[in-house]
Amino acid sequence: MSFVEGLKCRECGQLYPKNPIAGCEECFAPLEVIYDYESIRRVLSRAVIQAREKNLWRFRELLPLDGDPVIGRASGGTPLIKASRLGEAIGARNLFIKNDSVNFPTLSFKDRVTSVAVNKALEFGFAAVGCASTGNLANSVAANAAAAGLPAYILVPESLEHAKIISTSVFGARVIAVRGNYDDVNRLCTEITDRHPWAFVNVNLRPFYGEGSKTFGYEIAEQLGWKTPDAVVVPMAGGSLITRIYKGFKEFERLELLESEVNTKVFGAQAAGCNPIVDAVRRDSDDIRPVKPNTIAKSLAIGNPADGYLAARTIKQSGGGAEDVSDPEVLAGIRLLAETEGIFGETAAGVTVAATQKLFAKGIISRDEVTVVAVTGNGLKTLDAVNLPFPVTIDPKIGSFEDAISGIAAAASA
Repeated sequence: MSFVEGLKCRECGQLYPKNPIAGCEECFAPLEVIYDYESIRRVLSRAVIQAREKNLWRFRELLPLDGDPVIGRASGGTPLIKASRLGEAIGARNLFIKNDSVNFPTLSFKDRVTSVAVNKALEFGFAAVGCASTGNLANSVAANAAAAGLPAYILVPESLEHAKIISTSVFGARVIAVRGNYDDVNRLCTEITDRHPWAFVNVNLRPFYGEGSKTFGYEIAEQLGWKTPDAVVVPMAGGSLITRIYKGFKEFERLELLESEVNTKVFGAQAAGCNPIVDAVRRDSDDIRPVKPNTIAKSLAIGNPADGYLAARTIKQSGGGAEDVSDPEVLAGIRLLAETEGIFGETAAGVTVAATQKLFAKGIISRDEVTVVAVTGNGLKTLDAVNLPFPVTIDPKIGSFEDAISGIAAAASA
């Protein structure tokens, strides 16, 4: 049973049926799925949720499908980890990591959104799916399209990491590299949807696709004992994830599923080489000034983010803030997360960890506040960004081994 009532423009309030529409035809703003919350309240409880499998579909009444999912049944349900050693390193007593670097099937939070979008493409009867992507979405659309038996057309910037191209192509997707950055790719995909009867998940399925991100927030609240954290730090590319996490918290509050009202401050993190949302927050504005991306954090390299102004509004509404970090800080963040918690995150994770470290150092987040750091992708996707020394080579002799260990210890203490 579907509880979706239709679509609504976030700006002018124009209503639309639940059809594949890229944006408002009156003011061109994004569309939002609207639900019958009173009916959901009557059927969805903590007990109902907890009795279901640990995947994103345990919250299915709050997702925009008309029927049962065909693919993506194992997506979501990722761990929330108490990060004591990372917390000690950055001065935080109640630090947690929401670890979507182990999400199924392609090791990023994008598996949540594409699970919803590809199922919706099947419901609408599309003959193919596609996307514009900086990498993680490409992997996920390709994998879920393969599982659904649909051809996939994936357009990416030509500078995308080689590992992400391989891990998209392996699923049989038609991968096309476009000269230019993500914003150039996205514009082309919009034109494609005007001429071909395909479902591009972040264009004509965007209102439905974004709803999958809410489950990231639902899971945090459930895993914290039906409470929301004091603070959550989220990487920002297009800006959708941070808005949907907060929306998820507020929906749980509206449905009376939480122990207390939502007082969570949301903080956005970007690389300094692509920080249009951080810039807007610092100007106390939701007016996004597009930039040309120049950062190793390619999964966040969107210079003109579609949901950027909504992300800036959400940050301000929650009483949160935003921080950016340099590329060397990104790499240090990756290493710090790996060396303290044994979690290898991609460059976006490095951005979020480094930004969190700054927020604690500046006293913007108190060391006693319950804080969740969003790790959204796996480090195996961005190996090219991490430049580490090659292992020491020795002879198969105990003396050679002990000399090598002494040398390594000396180097570490230098």
